[in-house]
Amino acid sequence: MQTYQEKRYYSPEEYLQLEEKTEYKSEYIDGLIIPMAGGTTNHNRIALNVSTELNFAFKQQDYQVFMGDVRLWIPDKRIYTYPDVMVIIGEPEYYNNRTDTVTNPIVVIEVLSDSTEGYDREGKFQTYKTIPSFAEYALIDQTRIYIEHYSKTAKKRWSLFEYDEEDENITFVSIPFQISLADVYNKVKFVKTQKN
Repeated sequence: MQTYQEKRYYSPEEYLQLEEKTEYKSEYIDGLIIPMAGGTTNHNRIALNVSTELNFAFKQQDYQVFMGDVRLWIPDKRIYTYPDVMVIIGEPEYYNNRTDTVTNPIVVIEVLSDSTEGYDREGKFQTYKTIPSFAEYALIDQTRIYIEHYSKTAKKRWSLFEYDEEDENITFVSIPFQISLADVYNKVKFVKTQKN
């Protein structure tokens, strides 16, 4: 016999209290707590490659680079999430003086996973657009060489550039940064799928 289990809704404060005590990270989406799936070595390597290049490029500049463990609060949508890589101009704006939660990224970079690809491409992008400082979004495929790069051109206007060649460079618009796809995918090993 199956029993119906009602969804439990949490306040943002309850979520933060629970998040401090758990060994794994979860996202918070308007009352629901969603456990995050574990990452792959490709996912980790790509996020590390990009964040390392960003951090080195901005060593003497007024930009902050954060990777994976820093939470982002999106008040208009009541969402806490952990982007793979974020760039902030100047100092981070902390939510409620919490140094683990920021509110002002200008660039967000996500490495796509099978389980989150649709949400990263549609839902998260729509959510990120409600952040006043947000101006650029990159989605990096971990199964092949392919990147979607969105840049804000005006209010409610975004341009899309797609990259799929290792010798191409991505030039960001909102920050002074350029990276080659060869550097993004450095040491990434793609799994070849067999065709029947």
